[in-house]
Amino acid sequence: MKNSKILFKTIFLVLTTLLVSCEEKEYEFGDIIAPSNLDINSVIVGQDTENPYGDGSGAVNFTASASDALTYKYIYNGKEEMAPTGELTINFSTTGINNYNVTVQAFGKAGVSTTETIEVEVLALYSAPDDLLEMLYGDGEKTWRVKAESVGHFGVGPADGTSPDWWAAPAYDKSGLGAYDDRITFKSDGTVTYTTNGTIYGQASALDADYGISWEANSNSEYENYPVDEFSDTWSLTAPEGQETLNFDGNGFHGFYVGGDHSYAILERTDTEMTIKTIGADGLGWFGILTSEEEPTDEEATVDVTYSNLIWSDEFDTDGAPDTAKWTYDIGIGSNGWGNNESQYYTNRADNVTISEGTLKITAKKESYEGSEYTSARMKTQDLFEFTHGRVDVRAKLPAGGGTWPALWMLGANFETVSWPACGEIDIMEHVGNDEGTVHGSIHNTSSSGATINTGETTVSDATSEFHVYSVNWSEDEISFLVDDEIFYTYSPDPKDGDTWPFDADQFIIMNVAMGGNFGGAIDTSFTEATMEVDYVRVYQ
Repeated sequence: MKNSKILFKTIFLVLTTLLVSCEEKEYEFGDIIAPSNLDINSVIVGQDTENPYGDGSGAVNFTASASDALTYKYIYNGKEEMAPTGELTINFSTTGINNYNVTVQAFGKAGVSTTETIEVEVLALYSAPDDLLEMLYGDGEKTWRVKAESVGHFGVGPADGTSPDWWAAPAYDKSGLGAYDDRITFKSDGTVTYTTNGTIYGQASALDADYGISWEANSNSEYENYPVDEFSDTWSLTAPEGQETLNFDGNGFHGFYVGGDHSYAILERTDTEMTIKTIGADGLGWFGILTSEEEPTDEEATVDVTYSNLIWSDEFDTDGAPDTAKWTYDIGIGSNGWGNNESQYYTNRADNVTISEGTLKITAKKESYEGSEYTSARMKTQDLFEFTHGRVDVRAKLPAGGGTWPALWMLGANFETVSWPACGEIDIMEHVGNDEGTVHGSIHNTSSSGATINTGETTVSDATSEFHVYSVNWSEDEISFLVDDEIFYTYSPDPKDGDTWPFDADQFIIMNVAMGGNFGGAIDTSFTEATMEVDYVRVYQ
């Protein structure tokens, strides 16, 4: 009891102090003015003199504006949607011509608001095709997940785009953040259940607006493992302007929460997979890939074709310069088109490329040479050895130091006639010294406009201190990237055409160490030199 009295006295003292403190201070918030002149405009998609109620998609574009307004909320059919810019597209799905009341709240300082309501009369005729319904819920219900093993399972691009041109997540890029364990179960009765395992992943601003739970954001203004329990929602299908669209009536989302109107255009679909896009609360196009297939296990990650017949190799057993019957060089800074804004001058000097003690050594150095502040080497098998399909193994130890950019890669032998990226590029391994524990494998082709979209990465914590075998397995159907015989990324495009698959023609091998540039990043001011060692290069068919 004695302790309880002391605690009570302490609390009373603190409360008294707070009350006194509050009385001593005055806070000014400025004039609090309710928004005025609230104006709501609606445009029914497809409306004209012959179609006064629209094209039957049920889509209506709304725009709200008001003086002194900071943000807006739309209320309709028991649903509420925030619209920071005042713009929102609503997809009404009840079949036939129906009247809907849409209320808009314009919010000003301190949360004061002004409200207006508009009525729209809209025609909805869309009847989803049987194959779309079969894909979505099968015999009665079907469970979907984020296809984390695919590049671009999350991505962002322009609102009017059809692909994540600005950023596409590598495979498993967001592991442990609350997204990959989510499951979305669509049911034939129009309901959907979200199994979240207690947490989700998304934009902080969107989650603040729709959930309001205080949480700590990461450096990208995202909430990781944000607490949201399992919930249910309802869904509908529409096709504004012919685009199949999946609509959620509540806070349904595709694995990365971005708010917005919770409508997802179905850009591509198969029986077990769909690529979707929504416009987030930030006005950007957010893309995702969902699949109804089971998550692959490590045991299932195997190459589709095994190549075991050694057709070419260099073991680097003879000291001195590399074998001129196998290797040639790029000399210069790449100003003729093969550079990426790097800082080095490539040479074939022994200072930069030599064989000793059983390994090839490509050394990047800080030195003034031919107008550049760094030197290195870039060697290739062009016109000496070129091949189509097979496996390449390169056992190497990578250089250390901020700004280093070692690469083991291949380029289409026809690049001088069809140009890049139409010739196709296969990056067996890329590494940057500013992120020493990660290696990358990538594909470049016309379908990505040469951008690094088709890519994967994996952790190799001792890449700069130990040798590892970096491999690519290139068949007629897919290209797999491996470290120490473990696949970390597979490229298998669908559809496969001239843009996505220029890989049925010869390629040649390139090895180099760049400094800085588009991928290498800032060069450490204390850098002097660093070496990539290669034990062997082997090609199998």
